[in-house]
Amino acid sequence: MIEAGIRSGDREAATAALAAFAPLAEASGTHMALGFLARGRALLADEDHAEAEYQQSIDHLKQSRVVPALARSHLLYGEWLRRQRRRRDAREQLHAAWETFETLGMEAFAERARAELLATGEHARKRDANAREVLTPQEAQIARLARAGASNQEIAARLFISASTVEYHLRKVFRKLGITGRVQLGQVLGEQNAVAAPGD
Repeated sequence: MIEAGIRSGDREAATAALAAFAPLAEASGTHMALGFLARGRALLADEDHAEAEYQQSIDHLKQSRVVPALARSHLLYGEWLRRQRRRRDAREQLHAAWETFETLGMEAFAERARAELLATGEHARKRDANAREVLTPQEAQIARLARAGASNQEIAARLFISASTVEYHLRKVFRKLGITGRVQLGQVLGEQNAVAAPGD
């Protein structure tokens, strides 16, 4: 609500939202809440105080598990730095935001970060759908087993994880590789990466 108020020119609404949230965040005392609070304060702060609040937001959110929120703070801080004509500093923040949003599949935010990077003079290319290096070792192993025809249950039994975990990782694999299903894994991974399914 604070960011929406600022972007729509309704500073009064943004200020009211911050005032309502501040006592709740301070009473909670969690890194997530304090990170959100610092970010809200940064959005409303003047040029002399905004940077310290953005940095505090990032410091708190790094200690929480809310990765998208951390990326949002990097993005907003990077946008602020660019408006201050501090392009080199802005690139560092924007690149961190862009990489996280890309990995998480948050396309709208990733594009926003990419556009900001372009405005600083840096070219951020969209990830190649064939870039297998973006997969973690476990994701790559699961992808190869799925490519070989193993079911989620068979993969789970072989790797000693749950079938729901396999499904979760496969969704991430499909998103990272820019595909929609198992059939396309062969086109992306290639025949040489096929792994025999359990029981073969």
